[in-house]
Amino acid sequence: MADGTAQSRYVKLTKAHDSPLEITPGELNQPVHVPQLEIRRCHECGQTLPESYEPPANEDWSTGIFACTEDTESCWNGLFCPCVLFGRNVESLREDIPWTQPCICHAICVEGGIALAAATAIFHGIDPKTSFLIGEGLVFAWWMCGIYTGLFRQSLQNKYHLKNSPCDPCAVHCCMHWCALCQEHREMKGRLSDNAAMPMTVINPPPIQEMSATENQISVQESQNEDEGQRSALEPHTS
Repeated sequence: MADGTAQSRYVKLTKAHDSPLEITPGELNQPVHVPQLEIRRCHECGQTLPESYEPPANEDWSTGIFACTEDTESCWNGLFCPCVLFGRNVESLREDIPWTQPCICHAICVEGGIALAAATAIFHGIDPKTSFLIGEGLVFAWWMCGIYTGLFRQSLQNKYHLKNSPCDPCAVHCCMHWCALCQEHREMKGRLSDNAAMPMTVINPPPIQEMSATENQISVQESQNEDEGQRSALEPHTS
C-alpha cells in the first residue's frame, strides 16, 4: 500500500487560486486577419487580379474643352440641337439605352426650362417678382441637367480612363455644357474610329477536297492488293 505521508500529485485549488481576469462573451470569437487570404478582384467583372496588377493611369482627353471647331458637325448639332447630340453620345456609351430617352430628358430640363421662362416673360411681363421666379426655375433646371449629364461624362471617363478636364464632370456641364457635349462626342468618335481602323487578319478555310469515282476504285484496289500481299507473307511455305 502507498504510504499515507507520501506527497500527492494533485493540488487542491482554493478561492485564492482563482484567476482575477474576466473574459467577456464573444471575445475569443473575433475574426483573424490573414493577408495571404485576401484576393484582389475587379470591381466591374469580379475576376481575380494578380498581385502585380496596377490600375491604368488616367489619360488626357484627345481634344480640348474649347476645340469645338475641330468637328463642325458636332459643333452645329450641339449649338442648335444639344438634346439630340447628348442622346447620341449616351447611345454610343451605353448600348442598352436608346438615344431617345436621354434626348427627351435633356429637352425637358434645358429646352423646356428656357421655353417656359420665355413664355412667362412674354405673357406676364418682366417685373421683379416674375424675374425672380424665372431665374430660380432656370437655375434649378440647369443644375439638374448638369448633374444628369455629368454622370454620363463620369461614366465616359471611367470607361476610357480619362482625367477630370478641366474639373469635376458635373461642374463642367454646369459651366460649359455645350462645349462638354461636343468634346465627349469627339472623344468617342475618335476612339471608335481607331478601333475600327485596327487591321484584321482574315484566314480563308482550305478548299474542300473531293475524290472522284475512279480514284476511289484505285484506292480500294490498292488496299486489297496490300491485304493479299500480307496474307501471302504470313502463310507457311510448303516444300
